[in-house]
Amino acid sequence: MEQKDYKYISVAYKLYDITDNKQELIEETAKDKPFVFLSGFGTTLEDFESNLVGLAEGADFDFVLSPDRAYGEHVDTRVVELDKQIFSVDGKFDSKNIYPEAIIPLQNEDGNRFLGRVVSIGSDKVRIDLNHPLAGMTLNFKGTIHESRPATNAEIEQMARMLSGEGGCGGHCGGGCGGHCGDGGCGDGHCDGEGHCGGEGHCGGEGHCGGGHHNH
Repeated sequence: MEQKDYKYISVAYKLYDITDNKQELIEETAKDKPFVFLSGFGTTLEDFESNLVGLAEGADFDFVLSPDRAYGEHVDTRVVELDKQIFSVDGKFDSKNIYPEAIIPLQNEDGNRFLGRVVSIGSDKVRIDLNHPLAGMTLNFKGTIHESRPATNAEIEQMARMLSGEGGCGGHCGGGCGGHCGDGGCGDGHCDGEGHCGGEGHCGGEGHCGGGHHNH
């Protein structure tokens, strides 16, 4: 694969929800674990990448993304109720992994995998929010570029393999805040519940909600 304009970018940032003139800290990357991505692959929000790709090492940034440029508006119809029995293991409800606010992996009849947030658990239904956790929010990113350089051929090839499904998520899916790794919703609500692993369902474990795109 040709190197083209792919860049290796490492950033540390604070992410704020500034919807309705508030300023609520959503996430702060650790100094020793910055958010790392390769530009040009669509693994981050388009406007997140465009605001960073031209900056040099040591540069500070401070930009705002409206919901339409970030994770979209919150859609009420993407909050669904699923049969509680779907979340059973050996005939018993999987209360260890299915609990309010848990981010869980789901799969629809077409085989599309995605994440949902448990809203509530009733006597026979589990209410799941399939919106991205940051949907409807106006986001403010403030931080510093730690490293910005042309990506190596090895890094580009590794990313290409990962996106083709050969290398797994690798932490570029924004799983830290429940970023969705796939398109697709529950559709008509018939999810098979495969792969319920509660907190372990986060791609890479150290993915960050700021840069991670929910459509890859």
